[in-house]
Amino acid sequence: MKKVLSLVLIMVMIAALLITGCTSQKADAPKVEDKNEQIKVGFIYVGPIGDGGWTYAHNEGRKYLEEQLNVETFYKESVPEGPEVEKVMRDMIDQGATVIFATSFGYMDYMEKVSKEFPDVKFIHCSGYKMTENMSNYFGRIYQARYLSGIVAGLKTESNKIGYVAAFNIPEVIRGINAFTLGVQSVNPDAVVSVKWTNTWYDPAKEKEAAIALLDEGADVIAQHQDTAGPQIAAEERGKWSVGYNTDMKDTAPKAYMTAPIWNWGPYYVDQVQAIMEGTWEAKSYWGGMDEGIVELAPLTENAPAEAKALVEKAQEEIIAGTQKIFVGPIKDQTGEVKVPDGVMMTDVEMLSFDWFVQGVEGNVK
Repeated sequence: MKKVLSLVLIMVMIAALLITGCTSQKADAPKVEDKNEQIKVGFIYVGPIGDGGWTYAHNEGRKYLEEQLNVETFYKESVPEGPEVEKVMRDMIDQGATVIFATSFGYMDYMEKVSKEFPDVKFIHCSGYKMTENMSNYFGRIYQARYLSGIVAGLKTESNKIGYVAAFNIPEVIRGINAFTLGVQSVNPDAVVSVKWTNTWYDPAKEKEAAIALLDEGADVIAQHQDTAGPQIAAEERGKWSVGYNTDMKDTAPKAYMTAPIWNWGPYYVDQVQAIMEGTWEAKSYWGGMDEGIVELAPLTENAPAEAKALVEKAQEEIIAGTQKIFVGPIKDQTGEVKVPDGVMMTDVEMLSFDWFVQGVEGNVK
């Protein structure tokens, strides 16, 4: 009996020690931050992550976010710009998403609607302008890098005709065409920029066909506001030159490619999610530029004209310093009418609502 009692006593003491040990361990160990576990971030893409362009750049930003903040992310690719995106957002919320980034202009109205139904979820929309209490919008001043790429194209062209394959006639795209053209004409006033609309963000065949049509019309440099390297491949096949977009595409059309305006989304994604984790996030509009690193010009390749490097570097320094604003008058439209008087700088609101082409652009804005 004594042996049994002794055994029971020993077991009780061991149990007490174990409990005390566990309690002490919890008290002495560093407090584990569980904020990351409370954040689950969904990304909605208009194209496939393998497009090498727009969606690829956003997905690289998503991966950067995961690495930097150790948060869980997931994505849905190739989502049409229509009512279907509502279902995708709802599905993501059902899967636990507390933050959703929608990365194409056509998602805007649908995200606005869903944001009002889920006030505890943060919604962040790329390239639009609408906001709610829990919905922000964001974009970068890619027109700055487009201006620089226009300098390269203007120096390179021999035919003085540059082709531009463009997705949709919305202010974002029109603004980029205008900035590119102003860059072209800053070094080559005789050159024109001819535009062809594809009415698609992602269609490699259609993009390439538009570029071929421009080459057939005499263009010897092809630029683009499209998600794939289709236009650049067309330029390479014809022995001409190209300016890319979204990412550094030098390996896709190495004999044609000169440079590209490119995106760096990662730091913005980290900034937004960090603010959400810290409880300091507020719905706002973000439009960062080269000074913040969200946009830049990819390194010039050996295909770029030798004189371009110094001119691009000088213009880039001025843009970052704020002395080169790009859209400063006098600026005329296609008809020759002065739209921006001498010395006047366009406001952000005016740039964000561009619906006219600058002088030097060939093509219809509508």
